[in-house]
Amino acid sequence: MQLLVLGRGKTGSLVADLARERRHHVQVLGGADNANAGALTADFLASFNAVLDFTTPTAVVANAEACIRAHKSIVIGTTGWYDHLPRLRELALAADTGLLYGSNFSIGVNLFFEIVETSAAALHFDYSGQIFERHHAQKKDAPSGTAITIQEIIRDSSRQEVEIVSFREGDAVGMHEVVFNSPADRIYLCHDAKSRRGFAEGAVRAAEWLVGKSGVYDFRTIWREL
Repeated sequence: MQLLVLGRGKTGSLVADLARERRHHVQVLGGADNANAGALTADFLASFNAVLDFTTPTAVVANAEACIRAHKSIVIGTTGWYDHLPRLRELALAADTGLLYGSNFSIGVNLFFEIVETSAAALHFDYSGQIFERHHAQKKDAPSGTAITIQEIIRDSSRQEVEIVSFREGDAVGMHEVVFNSPADRIYLCHDAKSRRGFAEGAVRAAEWLVGKSGVYDFRTIWREL
């Protein structure tokens, strides 16, 4: 496939490398190449099968709008933009194109989400809960999109709110912990990413899955189909 990767950061660069490993043809645009989505014209996008966005919360919405206008499928790995999701969903459905987003494209994290969903039952049995997340100092959004997803899963499962504590320090790739505490015991759940490879590989496989489809998808609901 012909893939366009938006973003030259650590994850975007790894996405491009892994896409090439999977024998795709890849072009990469950084922020300087694509200010205000100016490079994403219909003519420029015509040759690509899909676009993968790993930019910033301030850039991703304009990028997605441009891809939708050009009827080009887009996978969004950037977080911190979900207030705009209802509008982008309407645009993508009206354009009959594909949009796939996720707070985390790691298969391990999505398994972790399911474990958290089951464990949220503890809150009905005199446990209190808390979420801790730790990322590198350069990460733009806090709390992380993954931590917010965990919070939403617990809320939907238990109808109770659990707070998030965020740390931004060093070069931590991403650690997420959920702690349920009671007078009798304590439950620790943890996902600790060793590298960004899991995120990047999941995103490329998501793009492969999305090509030829229309609609708006959350990676949490389709990852088993990859």
